[in-house]
Amino acid sequence: MIPAAGTLTAMPHRTALAASPVFLEHDTGAHPENPGRLRAVHALLDEAGLTPKLQPLAFAPATPDDLALVHDPAYVDAVRRAAERGGGWADPDTLITPRSYDVAAAAAGAVIAAADAVLRRDADDALCLVRPPGHHAEPAQAMGFCLFNSVAVAAAHALARRGLERVAVVDIDVHHGNGTQDAFYDDPRVLYVSTHEYPFYPGTGALEEAGAGEGRGCNINLPMPAGCDDAAFLRAHDEVVLPALRRYRPQLVLVSAGFDAHFADPLAGEALSVDGYGAIVARLIDTARDLCDGRIVFALEGGYDLVALPWCVRRAAELLLGEPPAPDPLGARETPEPAAFAPMLARAKALHDLT
Repeated sequence: MIPAAGTLTAMPHRTALAASPVFLEHDTGAHPENPGRLRAVHALLDEAGLTPKLQPLAFAPATPDDLALVHDPAYVDAVRRAAERGGGWADPDTLITPRSYDVAAAAAGAVIAAADAVLRRDADDALCLVRPPGHHAEPAQAMGFCLFNSVAVAAAHALARRGLERVAVVDIDVHHGNGTQDAFYDDPRVLYVSTHEYPFYPGTGALEEAGAGEGRGCNINLPMPAGCDDAAFLRAHDEVVLPALRRYRPQLVLVSAGFDAHFADPLAGEALSVDGYGAIVARLIDTARDLCDGRIVFALEGGYDLVALPWCVRRAAELLLGEPPAPDPLGARETPEPAAFAPMLARAKALHDLT
């Protein structure tokens, strides 16, 4: 129906969903990073009635040229050949299976397509439910369950092919994204901001790792002591992450959305709750709406508890869609603020002139 003169019809909010059964084909068996993670996520989204409200996003696997925006072509070819030979261990934590090259390329392609969709305004924002994760993948080295750095590849794509000048990557995984940091360490066109448990795997992400050359100041690490709860993480975001984003004014925000800082996660020692993660996600969505017309893409990284992970993803989907959030079934775990937290935060604010 054509609206009457003088009236406006609000467009429904469109959150794109990049998802596919292909992401189950990186079959790692009993490894912590296994297909059961995504099965649990999709089961809860279906049960909550959220899946039909998300806009399915078509995507193609990243090509070798796409991956070469970040990764050494010889490394890309080595992963392909390892998969073709039947796979094996790329490092003590990272398994290559016969389908791993194709699945990891599909994950990178999904995040590229999501970035393109929000830049073209085919979608308002996007959620990428992909695996394997990517933020530990170095330009020429697999590590930390990661083969190709999907978020870094999408950021490089937006800069090289879509004419963007400023992209922000916000990493909320409990582990530092060493691969993303290394990809853009001297590049002022990417602001990389990470909250992560420290000292912890992979051993990078110290406060002083702040970028190099023209990229000095565009790499912001918040090394969180173990045991930080919702209050500490929200203070870190309110006092450093969000002010840094506002100062940088990105044209696109990509979120490495790891949910393994939840207190139930078996692989880490932080104490975030579903509500705490939701508050972080809400702040990032609102900030992107203020700065870049809501152009924000969440791409799944870690999260290994099969109850906490699906509920964190559900909360992110609810917030993107503007749906009322369901109550957090796991509750919160309030912990004493670690003694090292406040001095770290003060040093971060001083180092990056955010006082």
